[in-house]
Amino acid sequence: MLTISGLVSGYGKVPALHEIDIEVRAGELVTIIGSNGAGKSTLLKTVSGLVKVMRGRIEFDGHDVTNLRPDKIVRRGLVHCPEGRHVFPDLSAHENLRLGAHTGSNFADRLDEVYTLFPRIQERASQLAGSMSGGEQQMLAIGRSLMSDPSLVMLDEPSLGLAPIVVEQVLATAAQIRDSGRTVLLVEQNAELALEVADRAYVLERGSVVTEGSADEIANSESIQQAYLAG
Repeated sequence: MLTISGLVSGYGKVPALHEIDIEVRAGELVTIIGSNGAGKSTLLKTVSGLVKVMRGRIEFDGHDVTNLRPDKIVRRGLVHCPEGRHVFPDLSAHENLRLGAHTGSNFADRLDEVYTLFPRIQERASQLAGSMSGGEQQMLAIGRSLMSDPSLVMLDEPSLGLAPIVVEQVLATAAQIRDSGRTVLLVEQNAELALEVADRAYVLERGSVVTEGSADEIANSESIQQAYLAG
């Protein structure tokens, strides 16, 4: 569904990613792990058209989307739930969800899907997003990304700043989204939990892919355990 080949991208004239090759197949949950500054968020921003591709190619669902405008990428069925949630604080939860449905997908069906996935958001539909807890805001941000009925959802650090019990709930939700028939590309600093829910994984270091394999293979790798899973 998503094929990234020889990707070089960055900010200004300085590359942050170096010859990235990644493949995400339909129906998979693929996670990208790595330390801070490894280039994980830059990769998702590049795929979604927010960071310019310097060299290489991005194909989604058989189409070249390299340097395509972000809104056109969303309309093709690829959405990006960003790091930091970025909900609209002065709008209600329901209004935030409505803004996510701008592609014209069936609003009622999508709303039912989100409320089934996140009953707490339904309970707080009229509440201002800015007054919700961090976990609720993250659920809302993920729900908003589903409102355009995407075939592939990119989740960027959904566990950031959340209590441990909420982190487990959020990452379990990523697996639920996969199990519902969508494809998920998950960037996550909590490598241990990410590998528990993922099918396959890539490890980024300093803007390059250094290891790839099944989630079990990566989780059982001695070098990965020492670098990312210790303690």
